[in-house]
Amino acid sequence: MNVLIIGGTGLISTATTRRLLEKGATVTHYNRGKRSAEFDGRVATITGDRYDHVSFEAQMASLPYFDVVIDMIGYAPEDGRSLIRAFSGKTSHLVFCSTVDVYDRFALQKNPCYPIPEGVPLGGRNDYGRNKVICENILQEASAGGAFPLTILRPAHTYNDGGAIIHSFGWGTFWIDRLRKNRPIIVHGDGMSLWTVCHADDVGPAFAEAAGNPVAMGKSYNVAGAEWLTWDEMYLLAAQTLGTSTPRLKHIPSEILVRIAPKVSGIFPENFMHNNIFDNSAAQRDLNFGYTVPFTEGVRRVVNNLDSRNAVQNSDDQPWYDTLLADWERIISNIPPLA
Repeated sequence: MNVLIIGGTGLISTATTRRLLEKGATVTHYNRGKRSAEFDGRVATITGDRYDHVSFEAQMASLPYFDVVIDMIGYAPEDGRSLIRAFSGKTSHLVFCSTVDVYDRFALQKNPCYPIPEGVPLGGRNDYGRNKVICENILQEASAGGAFPLTILRPAHTYNDGGAIIHSFGWGTFWIDRLRKNRPIIVHGDGMSLWTVCHADDVGPAFAEAAGNPVAMGKSYNVAGAEWLTWDEMYLLAAQTLGTSTPRLKHIPSEILVRIAPKVSGIFPENFMHNNIFDNSAAQRDLNFGYTVPFTEGVRRVVNNLDSRNAVQNSDDQPWYDTLLADWERIISNIPPLA
């Protein structure tokens, strides 16, 4: 099987490449030339800019036929249209990396359907999700018209050993230092919304198993974490894994947190504050998708990697955090008790 990966050296595509090579596939990467030494001598790399659509399409026209094309880095609608122009009739299977952000979490709160299956109506709540919805739609329309068989995979929060464990304010690592110093930890809302994480070593192989798989053609799949943890549970489990004291969790309502700290609120207003749990049963059935790296093991790996590089941020360098805590304490101290 001759496979082209548009991308190839990123979080998920590195694990995908490993599995494809294990399966005996011939793999080519198309990217800006940031080669991975891991694949030297085993993967051909074609250098180019996927977002320069005219140049990209010209390069693709000069290449031989690929059994499978996996697009890991298509984000904008024009990326999808360019993909169609480049590969209509020129591949036996197109695999597109989408995202669970195509789901409208606000609508799902009004009409709960958990864990979220692939078949619910789509409607992303941010630009990233909305653009992925458009990409999915135009690729599905092209596939229905005979351009190529299509499979769509929708990862959720994916990480690897060299990454970071997400927290209420995003991807910074200073919260690890706060745990170690027994400083209070802010949690958005009541800490009870559900979140999942999944290691790239589990997500990547699902893409490799989809490649050229006739059962997967014409389908979309969730490939997300299988542990449904509240944010409170994640902080408590992280502390246990690190061997620190039980963290002092300080809950601030999400709507208020956005108002008093808009510059650091990140994506929790549109994402973290909602339940993010997904039905993986189709991927388990068709793609042999499995969840093998539990959250605590992931925390251990990530923190060990950060420590080996002295890369945990010093929480002393984030004075806004304690200022925010103090502001919140002042707010609630001024609320009179009920008579």
